[in-house]
Amino acid sequence: MAGPHSSLRQQPPSSAANNHSFITKLLLLLTLIPLSLALFAFFLQWRGGGVDDPISRWSPDESHKFPGMDSSPLATVGHSSSSHSSDCSMLFGHSNTASFPYYRDWKFKFDADLKPKICITTSTSAGLEQILPWMFYHKVIGVSTFFLFVEGKAATPAVSKVLESIPGVKVIYRTRELEEQQARSRIWNETWLSSFFYKPCNYELFVKQSLNMEMAIVMARDAGADWIIHLDTDELLHPAGAREYSLRQLLLEVPGNVDMVIFPNYESSIERDDIKEPFTEVSMFKKNYDHLTKDTYFGMYKESTRGNPNYFLTYGNGKSAARVQDHLRPNGAHRWHNYMKTPNEIKLEEAAVLHYTYSKFSDLTSRRDRCGCKPTKEDVKRCFMLEFDRAAFIIASTATEEEMLNWYREHVVWTDRTLDLKLLRKGILTRIYAPMTIIQGLRETGVFGAVIASAQGSLSKDKFLAFVDSSNSSRTSASESFTSRKIGRIGESQATARRTLEIIPFPPHEPAVPPLSPPTMDNDLIIEA
Repeated sequence: MAGPHSSLRQQPPSSAANNHSFITKLLLLLTLIPLSLALFAFFLQWRGGGVDDPISRWSPDESHKFPGMDSSPLATVGHSSSSHSSDCSMLFGHSNTASFPYYRDWKFKFDADLKPKICITTSTSAGLEQILPWMFYHKVIGVSTFFLFVEGKAATPAVSKVLESIPGVKVIYRTRELEEQQARSRIWNETWLSSFFYKPCNYELFVKQSLNMEMAIVMARDAGADWIIHLDTDELLHPAGAREYSLRQLLLEVPGNVDMVIFPNYESSIERDDIKEPFTEVSMFKKNYDHLTKDTYFGMYKESTRGNPNYFLTYGNGKSAARVQDHLRPNGAHRWHNYMKTPNEIKLEEAAVLHYTYSKFSDLTSRRDRCGCKPTKEDVKRCFMLEFDRAAFIIASTATEEEMLNWYREHVVWTDRTLDLKLLRKGILTRIYAPMTIIQGLRETGVFGAVIASAQGSLSKDKFLAFVDSSNSSRTSASESFTSRKIGRIGESQATARRTLEIIPFPPHEPAVPPLSPPTMDNDLIIEA
């Protein structure tokens, strides 16, 4: 009998089964749709079906390139030119390994109208393992011209021939002709460098560097350079603060009335005693006094020095770039000056010179072997300007290998991780990875090998042997030491007399700026007084 609640009777079992089947099919469909889309996308990417890979936007062929990095046949040497090569291998210079993505051509052909044109001059006796990474790193950040004053290992045919083959590089050998030319420099008749004359070791090097810088100014003017910088081959410029990691961009933004730009130096703080390639193994640096607050610097001074004579092991007054102009002259290895005016200079707040000093244990003995002074506290004062150099020379000359290593670990290597972290938090120490990344990338793309192979392939065996003979004979003619012949006292000076104007309110012979240690606690007490 039908009752009032007959509409509430349960539905037949067949209806519930139908609902369950519908839900199952819907879930299956929702699962298959994204899987199908994913497979379709994979198929398109595998077949090169027009998928826009964002990384390809960084390719130098399709976007803004680092200066001068045009394509070159050398980039494809040893690799297949098949059309099936991946976009990634094209991006990395046809390399199958991860590498610096901006590299396309080891020759770095800079455009003639690239401004500003920057040149670096150096005096070096290093080998290719140090010079090539140093040079090509600076090419990457915008340096176009290098004047290399070479002697020692750098002047050997195997090294110098490679250097001469690199576009934008001029190699100058220390021959008798060069020394006689420098003996006629006006510098010898002036007083600003006279306190460094006729002294051994570091003082002799300082005079050589100044004379080389004087010649490099003329070369820079002839090459049409806008800026000139003196660097050692254990120093890398770090153009922090620019809109891009570019020294060219940094100097482009310098006001036109500025004559000189000061780069405060940071000092390498190594964490191991077995460093072999500092440029790619060191990332921790101690910041310069100029980039720290006074309270931070002096507040952490004792912990930062770790018992060494000064805050830095070596110099702390940075290096400088000078605008190439009339009457420019060197003022020691760290600064430039002008015969006719006081240069208008600025000091950069973020950019720096990274100084990789004593970064290898072998640096102790190599410095010792370049100097013939006696390992006594009195004699080293006439050979070295800085306290740590004096102490290092004495240890390297008197201690055993084990004693030297223990001394090196105590005074140079940063092994106390607690102290390292504390100084990193305080900003005394900092991590900088850009140079390491760039140089490692250049090595992985085969830049250095391509340079050497190109130089070796450019000469026949007969021509190379003739080059070796001529190079050796030219070096033999310069066998007399720099100081023993008393350069500057040979014959009459041919320097032009300098006109001193009465209206110039500065001393005509401002003393050369030597390598200076950073401020000490005594300096702070003087300031407070």
